[in-house]
Amino acid sequence: MLNEFYAAFAPLSFTVYGLWLIVVQTRHAEWRRSTLHRRRAYAVSLHFAIPGLMSLLALVDPSNATVWRVSFAASAAAGALILAYLQLSPVPTPAGRVWQVESTAAIALYALIVLVAVAPGVVRKMGAPLRVEAVLLSLIVFLGVNVAWALMFDDVPAALQDRG
Repeated sequence: MLNEFYAAFAPLSFTVYGLWLIVVQTRHAEWRRSTLHRRRAYAVSLHFAIPGLMSLLALVDPSNATVWRVSFAASAAAGALILAYLQLSPVPTPAGRVWQVESTAAIALYALIVLVAVAPGVVRKMGAPLRVEAVLLSLIVFLGVNVAWALMFDDVPAALQDRG
């Protein structure tokens, strides 16, 4: 069953990622002048691309737990670190506040994915570790969709536009 989930989840993640790229393209004229909006747009893209990548990697060799454990731990750690770095910018707009909360939640979810990948016995009572990972990845994509919605309608105030 999990192979079917990841086989469906990977294309879903990349489809939503493609739709997000269309939004970015339509807002490009405004966002290219705002470092904050570019960083947030990139962060949103990670909410779709990293879960898609992890889903593909889960299908490489489903019978080999080492493959998914290493790939999930590395991908989730990278996602958490990149999001933490992107959070260093100020949050002056309402969408920025939504992004900050969502990003913090996503970092926590990525940390849980690393924990489950490194120590799958921690969640054995809750079900298969890959099933727990599937739920966590679904939550990350859900958070990404919500922050994408908020950011899509966020204005770029003149004060936030890059000088140069």
